[in-house]
Amino acid sequence: MGLLSLTPALVWAQAKPATGYSQPPKAILEAMRAPSPASPSISPSLDRMLLVSWEDYPSISRVATPYLRLGGVRVEPGNHSKHDTPGGYGIPPAVRSFELVRIPDGATTRVQLPAGGIVQAPQWNATGTAFAFSRVTDHSVELWVGDGTTGAVHQIPGVWVNQMLGGDVQWMPDQKTLVVKAVPADLGKAPVAPAVPPGPSIQESMGGKGQSSTYETRDTLGSPHDEDLFDYYATAQLLLVNAETGAATPIGTPDRYLQVRSAPDGRHLLVTALRKPYSYVTTFDRFPKEVTVWDIAVPGAVAKQPIASLPLADRVPIHGEPLGPRQFSWRPTEPATLLWVEALDGGDWKVKVPHRDKVMALKAPFTGAPVELFRTEQRYQGLQWAARPGVALRYEYDHNRHWQRTFIVNPDDPKQAPRKLWDMSTEEQYADPGSPVMSIRPDGTRVLRQEGDAIFLRGGGASPDGDRPFLDRLDLRTLKSDRLFRSGKVEFEQFVGFTGKDSKRFLTWHQSLLDPPNAYLRSLGKGVKAEAGEAAYTSTRSAVTHIPDPTPEIRRIKKRLVKYKRADGVDLSFTLYTPPGYQEGTRVPAILYAYPLDYADPSKAGQVSGSQYTFTRLRNYRLLLLAGYAIIDNASFPIVGDPTKAYDTYLEQLVANAKAAVDKAVELGVVDRDRIGVTGHSHGALMTANLVAHSDLFKAGVATSGSYNKTLTPFGFQNERRSVWEAPEVYRKVSTFFSADKLKTPLLIMHGADDANPGTTPLQATKLYEAIRGNGGTTRLVMLPFEPHWYTARESNEQLLYEMVRWFDTYVKTAGKPQP
Repeated sequence: MGLLSLTPALVWAQAKPATGYSQPPKAILEAMRAPSPASPSISPSLDRMLLVSWEDYPSISRVATPYLRLGGVRVEPGNHSKHDTPGGYGIPPAVRSFELVRIPDGATTRVQLPAGGIVQAPQWNATGTAFAFSRVTDHSVELWVGDGTTGAVHQIPGVWVNQMLGGDVQWMPDQKTLVVKAVPADLGKAPVAPAVPPGPSIQESMGGKGQSSTYETRDTLGSPHDEDLFDYYATAQLLLVNAETGAATPIGTPDRYLQVRSAPDGRHLLVTALRKPYSYVTTFDRFPKEVTVWDIAVPGAVAKQPIASLPLADRVPIHGEPLGPRQFSWRPTEPATLLWVEALDGGDWKVKVPHRDKVMALKAPFTGAPVELFRTEQRYQGLQWAARPGVALRYEYDHNRHWQRTFIVNPDDPKQAPRKLWDMSTEEQYADPGSPVMSIRPDGTRVLRQEGDAIFLRGGGASPDGDRPFLDRLDLRTLKSDRLFRSGKVEFEQFVGFTGKDSKRFLTWHQSLLDPPNAYLRSLGKGVKAEAGEAAYTSTRSAVTHIPDPTPEIRRIKKRLVKYKRADGVDLSFTLYTPPGYQEGTRVPAILYAYPLDYADPSKAGQVSGSQYTFTRLRNYRLLLLAGYAIIDNASFPIVGDPTKAYDTYLEQLVANAKAAVDKAVELGVVDRDRIGVTGHSHGALMTANLVAHSDLFKAGVATSGSYNKTLTPFGFQNERRSVWEAPEVYRKVSTFFSADKLKTPLLIMHGADDANPGTTPLQATKLYEAIRGNGGTTRLVMLPFEPHWYTARESNEQLLYEMVRWFDTYVKTAGKPQP
């Protein structure tokens, strides 16, 4: 018998797996390592700002720092710091440098940050005289304060910040004092795990539905020892810290503090602490809570007034709300008035009731009966207060219709009928009125910025030609608005903030295809007659910062907005990037990237978002442009239908979206139909896997951090509200796992080995890989050590690009050519 002739795919499948981190080609590597543009943080005093430069990719040694998984929190035991952001998207970003910039002349002072450690984001005080930040070291989280005028910084000695439950450093209303959650000085050593388990881990359910959101079981508590560890690391001592002298005064006793917020009077604190019993199926935000108001007027003699005792909320309906008071806050325009919300529908959006929520208020000394301010027909979303009495904006949301209404209300006179301001679909982008501009008062409270009866609105300015941010002035009496500013048609310029007490001058953040982001000062001129939607005032612009282009070679990349229609007439769009040096009329291989979104209204599904005139910055899959690929970027992938059952036609709409995008890219004469790949992240990874399984449009796919078997998230996913028992066929149909026997197009699967995002546990990736492999498909599984849902480390991101280039070069770029 002669020698066996193995195909390249078989040879590869039998090869020994590579070990160690790999790097992409040099051009991609250099672009990855180029620094990102800084971002502005304007001072509340409006005459200075901090330009913050961030570290894009920490080292894998930083990401691999040991941590504990405790009730949905990842805490580093060596220093009590948070190891993960709330959504499971990587360690909190680190600051590379600060620059203090004076407005308007742009005079710049570099802030001399302490050497070593990890510096975190700065927080201005309300007067702009100081800013605070934390510095994470191997052994503690330090508290530092900077001078808002000179930029000089100093450490507050002896304060060890406890970041575990967030909200750890806040300015008090006097803007000279910080309230800090600190590690107690006498905390002692952490509990030691017993050598022999004292008994089994037991959970039980005594009837009653518990359709809470899906949690990753590895990050919830799982044993009595976990509970002990949670208690130990969550315990904090509240301190009042003088930012100038460093003097720290303890208030209260150590406890598991979740929320601490000062009333505008600086005397009362709203304090929420966690209580037992804990749950092994939900995260800490659903644990029992005790809400109290503290009077700290007399140091060392804190008086506590109980407000609410909230039970374990482990049976909240999907997209619902827990029973009892929630969303506690202070009214910003009164010394000490507490607000909260209570559900009137059992927290269940399925229940039909005349009103879903009521908003309550209780004034100091908090011993009387609370007053009902008003009830909302739909789910309450919040209040924005005006500085003067009797005016606020109230928001409510209809989850069933994807609809939001905004009312002008008088909270001081509940009998006064609300005036409807906006009534629109949350899917509407072109007519989005924007968000109110807020003003920070000397005590740190935020209110609507007003001039007489007018407020100001800032918005993204979505239009059929792309985003053009704007600034409007809205008269609350007449409900008529003036457009003060709108970004130019071939640039992208956003309102940042006013630089004085009037509305004549304001700061913008400007960029274009060739110009890197920089701060500009705009001065309004006289009114002019303008077309609908355009600015009705002239304005002049002068540069405040002069940040250079870190990657001038990338300016050779071209991009354009492309609009087209789906077969059923739904409008769609994508941004087409062509690689450096692309020659018009030639066809090149391409990669399609998308993320499916749900829509109730087909007329809104195809509205254009984003801008083709932003400064091109290459990250993630876009770096494949430097490997010779065109990128069909952010292609519209709407899933349209009744929100209660939109996923009944998920697969059909997915394929229709992809076909429309591919056909249009080919029609333009840029993309080679026979050399197209597809990629997506998270819900986009499921899209990717389904497209290579259920269509012949793509030669290969790369799916990162996806969820491929929806029966593992049986109580809903994305906007699907039905359980797997209510819609078993829908769950099976959308799950690529059940189509693995049909998946013959090469699929690269990548996943963070420590993914904590609900629904996308690493098991999702390994089981899909095993299913494809077992059915004879072509696949590769890359698990990135220590990475969460989004990949953080420099080495991991270099590996990601190495894998993507290798995979697409093998199965897309050389499609139809003999394999080496």
